[in-house]
Amino acid sequence: MKIGYARCSTVRQDTAVQVDLLVKAGVDRDMVYVDHGVSGRQARRPGLDNAINAARAGDVFCVTKLDRLSRSAKDLHETVERIAEKGVSLSIDGQVYDPADPMGKMFIGILALMAEFESDLIRSRTRDAVAAATAAGKMKGRPHKLSPEERAYLLQIYETGQFKIETLCKNTGLKRSSLYTNIQLARIEREASGRTPRVEN
Repeated sequence: MKIGYARCSTVRQDTAVQVDLLVKAGVDRDMVYVDHGVSGRQARRPGLDNAINAARAGDVFCVTKLDRLSRSAKDLHETVERIAEKGVSLSIDGQVYDPADPMGKMFIGILALMAEFESDLIRSRTRDAVAAATAAGKMKGRPHKLSPEERAYLLQIYETGQFKIETLCKNTGLKRSSLYTNIQLARIEREASGRTPRVEN
């Protein structure tokens, strides 16, 4: 049997795309477990715990991306160990690995380190970019209420041009000046990460 797991970091994000991909990969929709609005660095993830508990020896534990399991190499290692102890294989975007096999464990470990490095690099670049923008007088206003993921989502919605600023202010609880500050910061973060913002699924 295939067990699916999907996660998104904020309540403004959606796991629908992840769930659809898991279903296309052969996971029964009823066997997809979800953590909605839960960070990959957060220790307590009820959906993940339920998914692992539901798995039985010989099953395949499916995720669309490795960082859906965790953003931390240490935590990911512990999670994979829990999966391996149950005699369950791990499928990452359709590629199946046996976490109990030395070769499979090595590949998963490499992917975990790459995911953590990418996450740390993006945060480092973002801090540098924000510091430079602040020094240049480009960043003004009060401290930002939104997380990086929420800002990226806000920027994506804003750039569609389908919503009035008043509507965005009402939905986010931000004043107009703070809204524009977060949009500006999201653009800096996007440039620092070298990616186009999208809803993580």
